[in-house]
Amino acid sequence: MPTFDIIKEIKPKKSFRIASVMGKFDLQSNHITERFKGSIDIDNDWQIGLIVGKSGTGKTTISKQLFPESYITNFDYKSESILDDMPKDCSIEEITNTFSSVGFSSPPSWLKPYQVLSNGEKMRVDLANAILQKNDLFVFDEFTSVVDRQIAKIGSFATQKVIRKTDKKFIAVSCHFDIEEWLMPDWVFNTDTMTFRVNEGQKKNRPKLNIEIRTSKSWHETKNVWREFSKHHYLNSEINQNVKAFYLYCNNQLCGFFAYMAFPHPLIKKVKKISRIVILPDYQGIGLHKVLTEICCSHLINSGYRVIGQTSHPAVIKYRKNSINWICKKIGRGGNFSKAHSTLKSIIKTENTGVNSKNQSVNKITTSWEFVLKDG
Repeated sequence: MPTFDIIKEIKPKKSFRIASVMGKFDLQSNHITERFKGSIDIDNDWQIGLIVGKSGTGKTTISKQLFPESYITNFDYKSESILDDMPKDCSIEEITNTFSSVGFSSPPSWLKPYQVLSNGEKMRVDLANAILQKNDLFVFDEFTSVVDRQIAKIGSFATQKVIRKTDKKFIAVSCHFDIEEWLMPDWVFNTDTMTFRVNEGQKKNRPKLNIEIRTSKSWHETKNVWREFSKHHYLNSEINQNVKAFYLYCNNQLCGFFAYMAFPHPLIKKVKKISRIVILPDYQGIGLHKVLTEICCSHLINSGYRVIGQTSHPAVIKYRKNSINWICKKIGRGGNFSKAHSTLKSIIKTENTGVNSKNQSVNKITTSWEFVLKDG
């Protein structure tokens, strides 16, 4: 039960400017004292906490006092690629799996330096870095403070999702109360009132996402929309002019792209092949790839088509392997694999990211799948 009674004193040496301000605003003393007193009555049965309050109410002071070894403000990013900024004792498999788990799933962005990433991407990278540090507890100050509020909510939802899959404890420190519903913390300490509360059953109160799928009206429209998504796809940015597309909107914001095209087959008629599936970085990590994929594939199945698709992305391979709706047909360039699951398990564990230490392409393992719609 962490209890605190913190007295913070500030007494700058008098200077000409300090004396001028004191005189102008009739300040009697340059000695400023702040006191923060309270307790956070937590036990061991929790994973996510939230310290929240307005600016100047002591969030950072309290966090540093109670959790000095776990407090995170920022990391030192100085490499040409964020891959090389991650902890040195982590394998490339651990790093890329963690990137994908926190919703940072665009391999082209993995090659970039930290400073050129968007604020939303930086938040995901910081979270991945904290998870990879191997600490049992980490306290994340200024959580979601520099991102758009819609993105902050999505990012909070993705954060709690990945934390609950680990044995780690995470405390977010923020001045934004709107993230609580999405972060779903087990407890909250409000520094405005210095009060603590436990959120019983909070994990059951999942926020609702308004999902809408729209159909592209023309190739011209598809081409223009694809420009926004192309730089986030792990293959080349070109797209076949014969594709048709679906768009995913989450809470009225465009965030997903699904393209498919006819696949000529000598024996099987009416086959559609998936061409591209992309979720924008700010919306990754909350399951929208699965939602978009399965809604669109189900629609094509119900329209009388068979649906096939290839991928070499480890996270997508893992999703399809664990889904009853996907059957693996081929691994590599040839051969049918009736016992593909054991092979897929080794693929997922392989350090298969498509990049090496020199940021150059290496051989990737391609898997072929068919969507069969077994769960209704």
